[in-house]
Amino acid sequence: MSTVEKETDKDVLLDVSKLPTFGFGHRSPMWWGTMGLVAIESTVFALAIMAYFYLRSHAGAWPMSGLPPDLLWGTLNTGIIVASMVPNHFAKRAAERLDLKKVRLWMSVCMLVSVAFLAVRVFEFKTLNTHWDSDAYGSIVWMLMALHTTHLITDAYDSLVLTVLMFTGPLEGKRFVDVSENAGYWYFVVLSWIPIYAVIYWGARI
Repeated sequence: MSTVEKETDKDVLLDVSKLPTFGFGHRSPMWWGTMGLVAIESTVFALAIMAYFYLRSHAGAWPMSGLPPDLLWGTLNTGIIVASMVPNHFAKRAAERLDLKKVRLWMSVCMLVSVAFLAVRVFEFKTLNTHWDSDAYGSIVWMLMALHTTHLITDAYDSLVLTVLMFTGPLEGKRFVDVSENAGYWYFVVLSWIPIYAVIYWGARI
């Protein structure tokens, strides 16, 4: 085989122009970034919950300032948040199939659900029956609520940006990866709320 033929074969073997420019799951750097963020934020939530029980163990009465939070709005919002996993699941599946039409549909549904639970969250804050500066109980309850609400707002904003991009472009393959990872992160936001809900709404009742 001549030198020219060897060089040609080498160039063919090294040609990566036809390889995919994006991947889903662990093949995506975005997935690893999301998992790292989840690990960090899980630690923050865990520390905040531990602080709640530490303060409770040193308090003569709990809650200190009177009544525990009203159950109505918190329980309603828990139902909405858990239900929101359905459109996010379908958005994730559609993104991984590169199905633009269904991604647009399910991301729009996700945005409607986001507006619903953020609206209900306002009523939750109003019925906590304590203020952030009332005492240690009020401070830790408001901190837990504020931490989770921050995640809700930032992910709702991220979902809004992705939804707009899906309608306006540019529609690169990595945009579908972004939708998939956004849905995966939303699962974390939802599942992290379950123990926080239990602590805030039932921790003061047990």
